[in-house]
Amino acid sequence: MIPPPEPVPDTTVSPPLALDPKQRWRVTFGRAASIGDEIPSGRDYIGRWEEALLGSGLPLLVLASGRPRIALGAPLPTGCAAEAELLEFWLTELRPAWAVREGIEPGLPPGHRLAVLESIWLGAPALSGQIAAADYEVRLDGDVGAAELQAAADRILATRALPRDRLKGGVVKTYDLRPLIVGLEGLEAGVPAVRMRTRIHPELGTGRPDEVVAALADALGRPLQISSTTRRRLLLADELRE
Repeated sequence: MIPPPEPVPDTTVSPPLALDPKQRWRVTFGRAASIGDEIPSGRDYIGRWEEALLGSGLPLLVLASGRPRIALGAPLPTGCAAEAELLEFWLTELRPAWAVREGIEPGLPPGHRLAVLESIWLGAPALSGQIAAADYEVRLDGDVGAAELQAAADRILATRALPRDRLKGGVVKTYDLRPLIVGLEGLEAGVPAVRMRTRIHPELGTGRPDEVVAALADALGRPLQISSTTRRRLLLADELRE
């Protein structure tokens, strides 16, 4: 009688069980427009933050992919500086604010600075779903005064609809920019400049500062060139209703 073959031992390494999050931290940070080479966007930019957090020595909540769980508030337009961006990450052990700050501040991505660090309720809604608007300051090249810019802004705000064309996926699509503009004004800043508040909406889309400037140029009847753009802050839904 032939004996049955011996069972082959299972050498598969089971992934470690994910730990439950114990803390959720929200970082408010500033970012330069560029640091030598252009600051990356999309997945590459998130990768910079993942590297920074993994080097912090903090007990991060790490996904099965080996990457820490993080959430960014809203994508930043290419070449745009920022003063108060939002990012969240989770810890599997409790840490005081000073220890969290000491852990992440030395390894921040180049051109970044930490402004505010706050502990957030674990059950709070997802950060991206809370972002409702953004404030921008855009400086312009050329000889145009604040009064002219304000007059053009007033004409835009007085309109019911502002149809614009946007290239998306290689296809030109017409959309209404007007519902995405919450506020718009010319600034006495020594150089031509405008301040705007644009909506970030899951269905209507996002009001981009370059498209608002293009609409201003149409209202003025002459071209406007952007010299710099700074996102001053992101607004949560509750702040937008205030």
